[in-house]
Amino acid sequence: MAFKLGKRSLKELEGVHADLVAVVNRAIEITPQDFSVHDGIRTLEEQKKLVKSGASKTLRSRHISGHAVDLVPYINGKLRWEWEPIYQIAEAVRTAAQELEVPIRWGGAWDTLLTSTDEATEDVISGYVERRRSEGKKAFIDGPHYELPRSEYPENT
Repeated sequence: MAFKLGKRSLKELEGVHADLVAVVNRAIEITPQDFSVHDGIRTLEEQKKLVKSGASKTLRSRHISGHAVDLVPYINGKLRWEWEPIYQIAEAVRTAAQELEVPIRWGGAWDTLLTSTDEATEDVISGYVERRRSEGKKAFIDGPHYELPRSEYPENT
């Protein structure tokens, strides 16, 4: 079954970098799990609230510049933050991004590009958690988050 983005998701993609929009559009075509674009562009005020609540760790969010999206599983008419469907979406995003040759950084493993590994998404996360633990740091995991890396997509592109 092929899914398509709804009006709300399309609205969230307004102002997002064209390369990331292309990845999202391809991912929805190939995913086995329906999803919604929960967040595209954010204002600095929105970001400040998310940092204050602990839902985000930075005021330098790629959402502010249009270089990030949050893709949340859509199950039985509701947005659901559940890991199995998040993994399925991550696989679809990785495949779409690799097809389009767009590098993607995933909130499941901030220290590596999702598009540069073929590991199962569960293993990508567990590897990240282990690397952080070995550094004496906590892992911040944001499974629905995808962004274009700053190294190849600076704020002004």
